[in-house]
Amino acid sequence: MATLYDVARLAGVSTATVSRVLHGQDRVRESTRARVLGAIEELGYVPDSAAQSLSRRRKDVIGLVCIERPWKASELEDGSMLYYDKILRGVEARIRDEDLSLLITFLRENTAQVIRRLEALSGKVAGMLIGEDIFPRDVLERLASRIPLGVIAGPPAGAGVDTVTSDNRSGSAALTRHLIDVHSYRRLYVVDGPRNSPDAHQRRLGVEQVLRSHPDCDLVGSYRGSYSAESGVAAAEQLLETSRGTLPDAIIAMNDQMAIGVLRSLTRAGVKVPHDVALVGFDDIFPSSLTDPPLTTVNQPMRLLGERACTRLIDRITDPGLPPQVDVLPTELIIRESCGCPPGTSVRKPAEREE
Repeated sequence: MATLYDVARLAGVSTATVSRVLHGQDRVRESTRARVLGAIEELGYVPDSAAQSLSRRRKDVIGLVCIERPWKASELEDGSMLYYDKILRGVEARIRDEDLSLLITFLRENTAQVIRRLEALSGKVAGMLIGEDIFPRDVLERLASRIPLGVIAGPPAGAGVDTVTSDNRSGSAALTRHLIDVHSYRRLYVVDGPRNSPDAHQRRLGVEQVLRSHPDCDLVGSYRGSYSAESGVAAAEQLLETSRGTLPDAIIAMNDQMAIGVLRSLTRAGVKVPHDVALVGFDDIFPSSLTDPPLTTVNQPMRLLGERACTRLIDRITDPGLPPQVDVLPTELIIRESCGCPPGTSVRKPAEREE
């Protein structure tokens, strides 16, 4: 197994320089950093703490990388916090009876500096879970060659690493069919999630799939949100400004926090949900049942995502030779009042799997 000294010798630098690169420190010239990273990749070097854990088959610490998606730099609300709270509870439930500790970090986007921090973290843990598949394929493959790696919320096709995700497309399709087939809505508006979110992408595909089979229905507009309630407020404000008094029949927000923001903005403007426009969300976070009206949404099993991903990671730490696996968990349609159903409605329906 390659050592820190082997990397330093191949890169032509000191071991202290290699250590600075591994820890993501800035006091290294980019040309030197590139040479060290190239040597690490060529040798397949695993930083010492992870290498020792793996060689002893000890599962001391696993890492959980959460993706921050703030709407504005000054905003305190992070649109992903409620999601990661559930994921974390699932991971903790799985490691509670194991000889494991958890190291959590929050990273933004996939800049070169963030990727360096990700690679530095890989040297401190026996295995790592990444909360969303937003990083380039080569980065995931490089990490997976060094330590056991799992991705939560990734494309169903997978990325050559263990992936656990919800069936977002089927859930979104079930939600859209309910709006069209049950309530006869024809003009739909979408508040999308972040462009690089695999969940948001799959949810948009579910909407588009249903619309293709209903040529009498139209997508009359969309807004790119950030999963935060504040971006939902902004989406509704823009819609009210541009609609010229003609609102869509229904608004589909790609998560509940944005739907709550939309509801807040519409209520402030005197627009009644669902009388003037229907509104639905996705995720089934607890506050969605407390809004007025209660929010029709899709339940994805967020806590189970954390449990399943952690279980697979522990299995891979024990047996690194396991083939990559993709686990797609089913979703449920949660029907309440905001879509136009009668007050007091509370119905759960499995979302049928879309092919």
